[in-house]
Amino acid sequence: MEKVINLKEIFRSFKYRNYRLYFIGQGLSLTGTWMQRMALPWLVYRLTNSPFLLGFIGFITQIPTFILLPFCGVLSDKWNKYTILIITQILAMVQAFILTVLFYTNLIKIWHIIALGIFLGIVNAFELPSRQAFIVQIVNKNDLQNAIALNSSLVNLTKLIGPFSAGILISLKDEGICFLINGISFLFVIISLVLMKIESHDRKEMDMEIFSGLKDGFRYIFDFKILKYTVFLLGWISLIGFPSFSILPVFVKDILKSGPKTFGFLMASSAIGSFIGAIYMAGKKNIENLEKIIPLSTLIFGMSLIFFSLTKNIYLSIFIIFISGLGMVIQMVSSNTILQTLVDDDKRGRVMSFHSMAFMGIAPFGNLLIGLMAEKFGAIISFIISGFLSIIGGLLYLKKIFNLKKEI
Repeated sequence: MEKVINLKEIFRSFKYRNYRLYFIGQGLSLTGTWMQRMALPWLVYRLTNSPFLLGFIGFITQIPTFILLPFCGVLSDKWNKYTILIITQILAMVQAFILTVLFYTNLIKIWHIIALGIFLGIVNAFELPSRQAFIVQIVNKNDLQNAIALNSSLVNLTKLIGPFSAGILISLKDEGICFLINGISFLFVIISLVLMKIESHDRKEMDMEIFSGLKDGFRYIFDFKILKYTVFLLGWISLIGFPSFSILPVFVKDILKSGPKTFGFLMASSAIGSFIGAIYMAGKKNIENLEKIIPLSTLIFGMSLIFFSLTKNIYLSIFIIFISGLGMVIQMVSSNTILQTLVDDDKRGRVMSFHSMAFMGIAPFGNLLIGLMAEKFGAIISFIISGFLSIIGGLLYLKKIFNLKKEI
């Protein structure tokens, strides 16, 4: 009986029709997205055999997201989030189909991958804050934490299915099939959005001047200390921790002496750990102790990177990266939950743009940094440095929160 109750608690956001549509559409689309994300770096490394280019392409294609996110956060508060989501999904679908055509006509070059990546980075800058802030429009605010955690579990379930499927498909056929499937998958999320019933008051636009709105958003988050510390830690880990995964193809090929199937298994193992962590967070009824969970999960993530770098056994590597995924997603969901729960509704888009900038916008600098480190010091040393600096970030956050509680 208790298990039934717990399951109902974990999946309580499914009582909302719009959320069910969103969950199904996103699930199908994200599976394709993860397939493309796994196939692209493998294609780049196959074409260039350069660890630096892996990091550089990650940097140059994501830098537009970093630059535009604060402005797009203001536009998310100003414009209709529902409309923004539909338009951005269509544009992302077009990007995937162009990539597919270039691949199968044997015309694809590195500059094509860079140009299309920059285009997708611009699209993501508009999509990310709107998608994060849109959740509160399709569930009751009391169920917001549950919806956020379920979204994270969905991301990581598709992160399990997508890369695993991509690894098999690449070994059996080629990278192009992953691009094609991704393009088709966007149709499902577009249909799910069109089928939603959004109340008219959710469609109204706010009268706001962009630069004054941006200034207000900066002032708001910097004055709200727990939000500021949480965003800074997430940004730090996104700079020196999460990008380690961008050089996994190097680690698989040069250290583990294996191929795309092993890469897929590693990504899948990380996703399983992340999925379990997200389900755990979905079962939590409030935000109590999240300020302690955030640094603890960060420490687990950092230590797992160090241990991962020290093993050359494939099975042990798969287990350790499972722990890494567990720590990573608990930190991410806890951070997202604190921000979404404490923020004022009229500033939600801007705050979530800072969240997205910290989580994904800073990633290009991390990709460039990890690519340079891997080129100069090798993949093993790069993982050790990333893990050590992640641990330092977690400890500093814990100290800041402790001092903040003393002030109260």
